[in-house]
Amino acid sequence: MKNTDKIQLFEKTPIPKAVMTLAIPTVVSSLVMVIYNLADTYFVGMLNDPIQNSAVTIAAPVLLAFNAVNNLFGVGASSMMSRALGQKDYDTVYKSSAFGFYFALLFGCLFSVGYTLFSKNLLVVLGSDAQTFDATAEYLKWTTTFGAVPAILNVVMAYLVRSEGSALHASLGTMSGCILNIILDPVFILPCGLNMGAAGAGLATFVSNCFACAYFFVLLYVKRRNTYVCINPKMLTVKKTIVVGVCAVGIPAAVQNLLNVTGMTVLNNFTSSYGPDAVAAMGIASKVNMIPLYIALGVSQGIMPLVGYNYANGNTERLKKSISFTAMIALSFSLLVTCGYYFGANGVVALFMKNESVVHYGTKFLQGMCLGLTFLCIDFLAVGVFQACGMGGKSFVFALLRKIVLEIPALYILNKIFPLYGLAYAQLAAELVLSVAAVAVLLRLFGKKDTPSKLDSAS
Repeated sequence: MKNTDKIQLFEKTPIPKAVMTLAIPTVVSSLVMVIYNLADTYFVGMLNDPIQNSAVTIAAPVLLAFNAVNNLFGVGASSMMSRALGQKDYDTVYKSSAFGFYFALLFGCLFSVGYTLFSKNLLVVLGSDAQTFDATAEYLKWTTTFGAVPAILNVVMAYLVRSEGSALHASLGTMSGCILNIILDPVFILPCGLNMGAAGAGLATFVSNCFACAYFFVLLYVKRRNTYVCINPKMLTVKKTIVVGVCAVGIPAAVQNLLNVTGMTVLNNFTSSYGPDAVAAMGIASKVNMIPLYIALGVSQGIMPLVGYNYANGNTERLKKSISFTAMIALSFSLLVTCGYYFGANGVVALFMKNESVVHYGTKFLQGMCLGLTFLCIDFLAVGVFQACGMGGKSFVFALLRKIVLEIPALYILNKIFPLYGLAYAQLAAELVLSVAAVAVLLRLFGKKDTPSKLDSAS
C-alpha cells in the first residue's frame, strides 16, 4: 500500500503547514491530558483533605513509570516506522508496528502483576506513611493493578498512528479517554457522587483508558485497508533488524522515563518529611507546571514523524528547517508561560485548594519550577530529534545527564542549602546546563552536509 497523502505531507507540504498539521493535534491532545491530570488534583482538592491529595501525588511515579513502556515500544516503534516510510520499506513498517503493539501488551500485563505482588513494599518506597498508605493503595489498585494494560496500550497505539502522519486521529483517541475521565471524576470522587476520594480518581482513569483503547481498535479496523499500522499477529516477528531498530531508540527513551520516576520519588521523599501540606502543595505545583511541559513535549513528539522521514530520506534542508521553525514556536511560548506563572503563582495554586499552608508552599514551588521551562523546551526538542533520527545513544546520554548527574544531586544540595524551597529549583539547575549541551549537539547535526540513509546507521 502506498498512501500518497501522507508522503505529500512529509515531502512537499510547506514547513509551517507540515509542522502545524502534525504538532497542533498532538499539542491539543497533550493539553487535554494535562487538564485531565489536573482534574484529579482539582476534584480531590475539593475534599479539602491533604491526605487524599497527597495520595495522588505519591502515586504519580508509578503512573509515570508507564511511560517507560510507552516509550520503549511507542517511541521506538514509531521512530522505526517513520524512518522505514522515508526509505519506502513498507514491510518493515508493518512489522515494527506489530512488534510495538504486542510487546506493549505483554509488558503491560507484567507491570500489573509485578505491582500487585510487591505493592506494600513499593508504597513505602514511594514515600507513603501511616496517614497516606490506604488512600494511595486504593488509587493505585484501579490505575495499576487493573489499569496498567489499557493505560499503556492506548498511548502506544497513539504513537503508532501518529508515525504515519495521522496526528489528528492519534490525538482524538487520546482525548476521548481524557474527556471521559474529566466527566467521571466528580461523579466518582465527590460526596455528591460515589464519594470514593482518591480511589474514585483511579477508577475514572481506568474506565477512560479502556474507552481510549476501544477508539483505536475501531479506528484500525475501519482504516485497515488504508493504514501502515498493523496489529495482525501474523506480522509479529522478533527478527534482529526489527528488535534492534525499535529498541535502539526505545530503550534510551524508557530509561529516561525510569530516571524521571526515580527523580520524582526522591523529590516526594524529601517533601514528605515536611508533612502532608507540603506534599499536596508540591503535587499541585508539579501538575500546574506540567501544562507547558506537555505542550513542549507534544510539539517535539508531533514533529517526530516529519523529522524521522526526512532524515531517512536524506532531505537535510527540510529537516533543518522543520527543527528551526519548531524551536522558534516552542521557545516563544515557554517564555510567555514562565512570566505568567511566576507573577500569578498564588492565584493559580489557590484554584486547587483553599488551605492557606498549601497555597503558601505551592506558590513558592511553582515560582521555582517555572524558571526552568524555557531550558526544558530546548532539551525536549533535542531529545525528540534524536529519537526521530534513531540516535538512541544521544538521547540515553541526555537522560543520564538530566537525572543522575544533574537533577538528583541538585535536589540533595539545594535542600541542604535552602530546606524544602530549594527542591523547586533543582530542575532549573539541571536544565540550564543540559540546554547548552542540546544546542551544541543540534548545531553539530545542522552542520552535517549529509544524513545517513540506513535505518541502523544512526547512533
